[in-house]
Amino acid sequence: MALALKAEDISKQYRLGQVGTGTLSHDLNRFWHQIRGKEDPYLKIGESNDRTQKGESEYVWSLRDINFEIEQGSAVGIIGRNGAGKSTLLKLLSKVTKPTTGRILTSGRIASLLEVGTGFHPEMTGRENVYLNGAILGMTRKEITRKFDEIVDFSGVERYIDTPVKRYSSGMYVRLAFAVAAHLESEILIVDEVLAVGDAEFQKKCLGKMGDVSKGEGRTVLFVSHNMDAVKKLCDKGIFLDKGTVKYHGNISKTISIYNQHLFENKITDYTNNDNKKEKVSRVFISDENGIKKNSISSFDGDYFLNITLQAENFSNVEFGCTIFTEDGEALISSEILSDLSPVGGVSNAKIKLPHNLLTEGNYYLEGAMWRKGVGSIEQKDYYISIIVEPRNLIELEGGKVLGKLLNPNSWIKI
Repeated sequence: MALALKAEDISKQYRLGQVGTGTLSHDLNRFWHQIRGKEDPYLKIGESNDRTQKGESEYVWSLRDINFEIEQGSAVGIIGRNGAGKSTLLKLLSKVTKPTTGRILTSGRIASLLEVGTGFHPEMTGRENVYLNGAILGMTRKEITRKFDEIVDFSGVERYIDTPVKRYSSGMYVRLAFAVAAHLESEILIVDEVLAVGDAEFQKKCLGKMGDVSKGEGRTVLFVSHNMDAVKKLCDKGIFLDKGTVKYHGNISKTISIYNQHLFENKITDYTNNDNKKEKVSRVFISDENGIKKNSISSFDGDYFLNITLQAENFSNVEFGCTIFTEDGEALISSEILSDLSPVGGVSNAKIKLPHNLLTEGNYYLEGAMWRKGVGSIEQKDYYISIIVEPRNLIELEGGKVLGKLLNPNSWIKI
């Protein structure tokens, strides 16, 4: 089968905190080496892309020595923790930026949806932006006109199509942006994790459309998401990225299995965020009934508590919620949404009770998100806490009734 995409030894290096190399002497040195046909001297000093560790070098490899081939008509899920290089890879494949080394070969036109409102002008109406975005993607006005009604119908924003998109919510933005990218006649569709902005009904609709594009129309789809269940249903192949390198490329079920195994080999039970952002989840950890922090969880024989610290300059309409997933990425149960956060000095501490006898034995992970109502996600992490539940004698449970992986399907309790 013909190839849609091929990556040959591609790498991407950045200088932290600067544009270019950051100094005139470095830029001149790099230019002097280039005109002499010599290797860039700064390629030798970059460090691997591990966002959790303080580095010694100013240079970091966001991606390093990436090689893969993607056949036409394939649906490929690209997975990995935040900072693994997924979005950088999509930007390279979309030709938004160039690789530092290596080359990318593509066959056919590429439609990319890398973030909410990609290619949209805020002062223009939805109608005008459909034509603008279509032109950016290489479509003729005649092609766009032929698909226009179908795009608007799919997006569900017909009432606002002649309104400037600066007045759209983030959900409306992503609805229209996805509809344009999915319906215009490109051979390759690249979608980053922007679908998390849309509601559940629209996410399901988008996944169905991407399935039709791949399986029905024979177009190639590259899909980044933290929802392993959606990735597994949509994709037949997978790429697992970790710290800027490809750990596995192959069957999607095996890719997800290797990714989950990697998570639990490097399990986190105390998450601390040292980013300099003003709005963030700064810490999440689990404690027992006596308030003692637990470095590992081996059972749910007693109650545990999820302790969350949030930071924001303005807590107006800020909310937090989280979900427990199986190691295969199946969402099991979500917490009550925390909205009355009672901040003190820009910091708010909250607790969620994880009741005893909540889960059967197995490996799980917990994902949390902080958002502002009407705006969307402020911060979302793909992996806060790992939970390992050891086998127990179910006869001893206090009236517990096994319901799949859940013993106690009641909502978690806010403290």
